[in-house]
Amino acid sequence: MILALDAMGGDHAPKETCLGAIEACELHSDLEVLLVGDENLIKKELSSVEKNALKRLHVVHAEESIGMNELPTVAIRKKRHSSMRVAMQMVRSGEAQGCVSAGNTGAIVAGGVLVIGRIQGIDRPALGVALPTLNKDTFLLDVGATVRCKPVNLYQFALMGDFYAKHILGVNSPNIALLSNGTEEIKGDEVVSAARDLIKSSHLNFYGYLEGDSIPFSVADVVVCDGFTGNALLKFAEGLGQAIYSILKEEMGHRVLPKVGMMFMLPMLKDLWTRFDYEKRGGTPLLGVNGAVIKAHGRSKSTAIKSALSVARSFVLQQGVELIKQELEQGGER
Repeated sequence: MILALDAMGGDHAPKETCLGAIEACELHSDLEVLLVGDENLIKKELSSVEKNALKRLHVVHAEESIGMNELPTVAIRKKRHSSMRVAMQMVRSGEAQGCVSAGNTGAIVAGGVLVIGRIQGIDRPALGVALPTLNKDTFLLDVGATVRCKPVNLYQFALMGDFYAKHILGVNSPNIALLSNGTEEIKGDEVVSAARDLIKSSHLNFYGYLEGDSIPFSVADVVVCDGFTGNALLKFAEGLGQAIYSILKEEMGHRVLPKVGMMFMLPMLKDLWTRFDYEKRGGTPLLGVNGAVIKAHGRSKSTAIKSALSVARSFVLQQGVELIKQELEQGGER
């Protein structure tokens, strides 16, 4: 399998992206990675790597890159030789079966739509992330791809969330919830209310409205919302986890008994931290585009890049795009 990696995307590129590609190839014997970006900088990072490790790594030169602060649509349109756009063009042409980038989120979404193209029947794409909750993963979408949504967009997100929960997360009959400001049917604005009617009348296993405080308790398998709300919710969850970790560390620094207790709790805390560590969980799929596109965290280091490439590999092996198309067809028929 051949995957294209935007080697210049992210805060720690190209060093960590190159290391992540090496680790991914070591983990998966069937994987080849196209490192797309500044050829001189990439080869410099690969100069100390053993020749055997380089056999499944290929450098594709791209003279431009897209920065985190650039206007997404303008950048993806004007920078035709950027590492991100070239990686996506390789997916569209069939040279690569999927692509991964830790770069500008807006540019990834714009590139997915403008370069790769949307799946027929999808008006707007969605970024989804599997959140670790009480006793399972809850799939949240959208988390930043489509900020302003129409009711039909939220309905299509629900269809794609249903697919992902069934085929990727292994949930037999996922229940779909719509994020709102209350559980009563009178709650929600006009968009959320109309989306509820669409989802409720479909073949989906609709749970109903869900409030934010219920998400951590594994109430729903899939939670649907607009990209602005989802992104704010995701960032809050990330920040809250880091804050709790810092508070525990600070408190234990002031007290003797907690330090002793920590020695016995350390294995459990390590397992718990792994559940919430984005580096271990990989990237988030851009659902609704006609190819496998995975968005890695902007702060990704080698472990996170390796995980994101693994997510892309699994998505391709499980024929994610084709299954979404089937889900849409079945939804239309029903």
